[in-house]
Amino acid sequence: MIAMSIAGFDPSGGAGILNDVKTFAAFGIYGTAVITALTAQNVSKVTGVEPVNPDFIEKQIDTVLELEKIEFVKTGMLYSSQITKTVARKISEYKLNVVVDPVMVAGSGGFLSKKDIAESLKKYILPVATLTTPNIYEAQEISGIKIETLEDAIKAAQKIGKICNVVVTGGHLEGKDVLYDGSIKIIEGELIESKNTHGSGCSYSAAIVASLVKGEDIETSVKKAGEFVNQSIKYGSRGTLNQFWKFS
Repeated sequence: MIAMSIAGFDPSGGAGILNDVKTFAAFGIYGTAVITALTAQNVSKVTGVEPVNPDFIEKQIDTVLELEKIEFVKTGMLYSSQITKTVARKISEYKLNVVVDPVMVAGSGGFLSKKDIAESLKKYILPVATLTTPNIYEAQEISGIKIETLEDAIKAAQKIGKICNVVVTGGHLEGKDVLYDGSIKIIEGELIESKNTHGSGCSYSAAIVASLVKGEDIETSVKKAGEFVNQSIKYGSRGTLNQFWKFS
């Protein structure tokens, strides 16, 4: 079983492509990786971003898919409208099932995308997505709805859900994930007090993809991803997660 991540490179190994491949491996999934941008970052700060030329991103995707039969993909950091448009076109061309992690700002506060990325995501990639996994701040940007309560998150999920299935992640909602896949479902989760959260959004979306590859439905995949991330946070260290445990 195989999956693809299309995302940025975090040299600290906590987030981005390296995180995604480790998460796939924890689920027994072989991970392929297409890099959209290089970053200089650690768990505390982002000091630089160098986007990859969209033509080269396209070449990476084409070359991998020339030999590998891949049905499920996740996207992370897409950085710019041009990259987002290119990736969306390749997703449509290859009829890929994609989980979109709408990366905008790193957990440390550094910007990982251009300021117009929310509009680009809505215009190009969410219409071809299977699911998107915004946190409340990303959901605010995409929906235009300020989220302060669970009810606000439900309204945002319903609005985004007009474009594609969505789960508004519950790290800022007392652990409650808000899933809209035709109807609203509140998924209860454990909120763990920890600083080991660098890359948690990446792990969450990659874990969903891994379960989808195994044939699970969206709701089950979301629940398993929540369990995986909670355990990874619990056993993490140095401000990042621990994906080196076998999830089944």
